[in-house]
Amino acid sequence: MRFSLFAHMERWDENVTHRELFENLAELTLLAEAGGFETVWIGEHHAMEYTISPSPMPLLAYLAGQTSTIRLGAGTIIAPFWNPIRAAGECALLDVISNGRMEVGIARGAYQIEFDRLASGLRATDGGKHLRELVPAVRALWQGDYAHDGEIWQFPTATSVPKPVQRPTPPMWIAARDPDSHDFAVAQGCNVMVTPLMKGDEEVVDLKRKFDTAVGNHPEVSKPQIMVLRHTYVHAASDPDGWRPAAEGIQKYYRTFDAWFGNKTVPSNGFLEPSPVSKFAERPEFAPESLHKTAMIGTPEEVIDRLRFYQELGIDEFSFWTDNTLSHEQKRTSLELFINEVVPAFR
Repeated sequence: MRFSLFAHMERWDENVTHRELFENLAELTLLAEAGGFETVWIGEHHAMEYTISPSPMPLLAYLAGQTSTIRLGAGTIIAPFWNPIRAAGECALLDVISNGRMEVGIARGAYQIEFDRLASGLRATDGGKHLRELVPAVRALWQGDYAHDGEIWQFPTATSVPKPVQRPTPPMWIAARDPDSHDFAVAQGCNVMVTPLMKGDEEVVDLKRKFDTAVGNHPEVSKPQIMVLRHTYVHAASDPDGWRPAAEGIQKYYRTFDAWFGNKTVPSNGFLEPSPVSKFAERPEFAPESLHKTAMIGTPEEVIDRLRFYQELGIDEFSFWTDNTLSHEQKRTSLELFINEVVPAFR
């Protein structure tokens, strides 16, 4: 089982500069590369300070110049916000810059608040149509001349300039949850990325079952890979209460997600207050004690035990999701513990 890092610049204090957050992200990436991580993943989000990444491409292009082995994943770009020609060209350019280390994940999008501002109010739930049209179009543009007459995009003969280094195409990933998404991804020869969010490992089992069903339905396709993305925090075994700051931090993250996802309040200069704890009194999955069990939080030994279960389940890649509202120092310490005490158990 491979390991990767999933990270954003996340800003909770207006006194912390964006430049400092950028340098922190670069430091975590270099640490992950030195620790043998396969990939660093950065997603796409707009006008929100708690996940800062209006485009993963410039961040990953910078990291390409600072690194030599770690792969560079756009995880994920939001299909309705990208013309296929632009997506193909920018991804290929990153592949050239990194000398063949680019990977791209594609998602339909989740936040209606982003669609209201970037897609003329298109319903976020309709983004799947864009994803299904974008993926084969991008792949065709990477191959050569291609004209497209789709439901969403139409353009005369064009091609990706530049062409990617990786042939026939760089790895493509689809963010999937429902069976149809898994089936589409596998049928297209794409890898699958899943997140169980606040659910326990029974959700990982169910997502893997959907993936396996899709693989079984498409024997004509070479078996793709599956990655699990999960909030992760490792604390020292000598600190029995070391889990609590992480669980409370991740709870704050999800309360903030809820505020943005709810689309009920106009943000102020890129910030929204997290939904109050009282809102989730009847939602036990939001409690820190529950998140201690569902998120990948624990001592090195506890994390190793859970990851071995993932490995036995057939998960190909586990992505260490470092967004958690905590300080850079706390994130770095957690990642170092993971690298020094967890990763060796899987080598």
